[in-house]
Amino acid sequence: MLRKEEILLIVYFILVILFLAGFTVLFFITYQRRKNKILKEKYEAEQKFRAELSNARLEIQEATLKNVSWELHDNIGQLLSIAKMQINLLSRTVVEENRDAFNEVRKLVADSLAEVRALSRSLNNEVVDYKGLEGSVENEMERFNRLGVLEASLKVKGNPYKIKQEDTIILFRILQEFFSNVIKYADASQLEVIFEYTPEYLQIKASDDGKGFDMEAQEAGSGLLNMRSRAEIIKTDFNLNSSKGKGTSLSLRYPTKTRTHE
Repeated sequence: MLRKEEILLIVYFILVILFLAGFTVLFFITYQRRKNKILKEKYEAEQKFRAELSNARLEIQEATLKNVSWELHDNIGQLLSIAKMQINLLSRTVVEENRDAFNEVRKLVADSLAEVRALSRSLNNEVVDYKGLEGSVENEMERFNRLGVLEASLKVKGNPYKIKQEDTIILFRILQEFFSNVIKYADASQLEVIFEYTPEYLQIKASDDGKGFDMEAQEAGSGLLNMRSRAEIIKTDFNLNSSKGKGTSLSLRYPTKTRTHE
């Protein structure tokens, strides 16, 4: 049998080993927590930096659009207004045989002036703030119909409500980018936009009947990346679908319930 001193020595070594094991586990847990905290802080700092960078980029873009809006309104708009006045004054001296051609020119100048003013309003975020998202999109639809580039329509479902001012501008810019691509590339004859208001979210769907494109073969351009990054800023689900011969559709789901809680 073991002597008492040997038993105590064994117990002592066991306690020392348990202490070292416990200390090692405690050190490892503390180290992991500290490491996770640092990684979390680093991730949050990166996210904050990206958000600030995106916001700064959006502010620059909005400032640029506002300057373009002012230039259109103050310079080109004024020149067209003067041209319209001059044409009206000359109308008294036009001979009858040139009357039809003269009226066509006058109508062209008047339509150009109306288009410049409408475009100026759509580029100015202050006007978008005043008219709201639905009113701004409706203006775009009316402008497309007036130009005759395609047949555009806006449908509203549910009970409309007002959303955050800064989010309104971002959503409108996403839709503007989509409209621009439809006009330039889709070769479409119809454009439909649907707003569906629910207590939890605002669902926006925009679709055309154009030629579409192969999304797997098509490389993501700056327009698509711009739309997607804008949607991420306001935590909006973004979905773009297209296939050859079947048009293109855009879906945005803006979580209004989350905004209310915030």
